[in-house]
Amino acid sequence: MSKAETTQDKRHSSLGIQARLADTGNVFRRRAGVVRSGRRGALFVVALLLLAGAGVLVSRTMRARDLDALAREQSRVYVNVVHPKAGDGADALRLPGTLRGYTESPIFARATGYVQRWTADLGQRVRQGNLLAELSTPEIDQQLAQARATADQAQAGYELAASSARRWEGLRAQDAVSQQDLDERVSAQNQARANLEAARANVKRLEELESFKRIVAPYDGLIVRRTVDVGDLVDAGSAANAPAMFTIARTDRLRVYVYVPQSDAMRIRPGMAATITQPELAGERFKGTVTRTAGAIDTTTRTMQVEIELPNPQARLLPGAYVQVALPGPSAGATRVPVNTLLFRAEGLRVAAVGDGGRISLRPVKIGRDLGDTVEVLEGVSQQDALVLNPPDSLADGDVVTVVAAAPAKGS
Repeated sequence: MSKAETTQDKRHSSLGIQARLADTGNVFRRRAGVVRSGRRGALFVVALLLLAGAGVLVSRTMRARDLDALAREQSRVYVNVVHPKAGDGADALRLPGTLRGYTESPIFARATGYVQRWTADLGQRVRQGNLLAELSTPEIDQQLAQARATADQAQAGYELAASSARRWEGLRAQDAVSQQDLDERVSAQNQARANLEAARANVKRLEELESFKRIVAPYDGLIVRRTVDVGDLVDAGSAANAPAMFTIARTDRLRVYVYVPQSDAMRIRPGMAATITQPELAGERFKGTVTRTAGAIDTTTRTMQVEIELPNPQARLLPGAYVQVALPGPSAGATRVPVNTLLFRAEGLRVAAVGDGGRISLRPVKIGRDLGDTVEVLEGVSQQDALVLNPPDSLADGDVVTVVAAAPAKGS
């Protein structure tokens, strides 16, 4: 082998060693890189785990804070309050009533006859003494003529008896006749006088009866009913056997009749004010006064009749109309609270009053009348108190609440 080849082989061998050394270095370098990369990955994973843990911790902390806030919010009691009110007459005794004319009179025929004419019609206002109708009464006219003739006969008989009695008195003074004869003549005179008076009384009766041919208004008023026409035969009488020809009513003043239940009858007194309303006259109120009461309870209905006088100068109200009558309540001005402020407890009836700082004070109350949406409180509260509306059953004395707003009392 030549020297050159030997040198070349040594060089190649040397190069191979160097190549292996280079490869080995590369392997170490790659392994170091992998190791460093793995460390970085582990650190990254650890960092992620730490961040995740921190996030969970923060989330749990925030959630716990929210839960605490929610628990505090839910444990807080929010309430509405209302102040007791004084009665304003809203609970007045209301009763149905009927309007009647201050005076109402059915006009009947006092004489039997035919309607010759009528001069007053339905709805017409008349004055006292005005002619309403006129009857034709031929029978009464004939009876009157006969009675007058009889009275004339009695007058003639009386004059003859009186003349005879005077003559016999003169004869008796001369002792020409006996006292018995004179007494008989005087007695005949007295009898003739009595007959004359009877005949005159009969004439007067028939004259009065004939005057009833003219049907006149007994007072100023309104014709509210007419039931006759020309030619109708009317009989003398009353409602028992004959209908009224006319009905007249005085309407400048009216009467209202109401029937008060026994439970309220004792407090109704003459002179009390009353308010009258009519459904057809919305918004209008009319003032009346209790004038009299029956003073006794009807055993059939257990009510007492009450009469109310009502001025009606403009004729706004009509007799016979249905109205509502409001009489003052028995305890106007009493303290009243809504029924939804009451607490029914084993120890008795209570209300929850809100004091300083929202602290609850459960107060015992004494209840009067139940007015529906409200009740009267006789003892336990005043108009300055703030009472809880719809108090929860769990509300206890000393609890702290938060007042939201003051609500208007029901029925106040």
